[in-house]
Amino acid sequence: MKVTAIYPGTFDPITNGHADLVERAARLFSKVVVAVAHVTHPTKTPLFTVDERVNLAAGALRHLENVEICAFEGLLADYVQKKKVHLLIRGLRAVSDFEYEFQLAAMNRQLAPDVETMFLTPSEKYSFISSTLVREVSSLGGDVSAFVPANVAEALKHKFSEKLLSKKN
Repeated sequence: MKVTAIYPGTFDPITNGHADLVERAARLFSKVVVAVAHVTHPTKTPLFTVDERVNLAAGALRHLENVEICAFEGLLADYVQKKKVHLLIRGLRAVSDFEYEFQLAAMNRQLAPDVETMFLTPSEKYSFISSTLVREVSSLGGDVSAFVPANVAEALKHKFSEKLLSKKN
């Protein structure tokens, strides 16, 4: 049976933990859609634009033939129904992620009753990595090459060097 799964997130930026989950999902399902969310929440300002985040994810995951990268806007429940997909993939790094992810799954089930959520855990070596930590370390000049794909590490260096230049001017 051909099953498509959607792995949604902001991916600001995509990390090795995200890539690990996509690789695992790509072995389980005939197609995996990495759905990069536009961020419209007033307290969240992404470092990368949605197009940059899509391009970074595409570069990081180009070795996976059954993976599609796209952007989406609005409610995830609406997006999955529009795509006619019935399975969401969500990552759990630690027990602390579970409560929030459980609430999201329950809300999505209310909004889209025919959509199931499957939780995957990353390899232990990636369980501590988050996009927030990666951005913070990189913004302070730290080396994040062990935590993100090479194209993302380069993009982070470029982005933060641009920010430093704009502050100096």
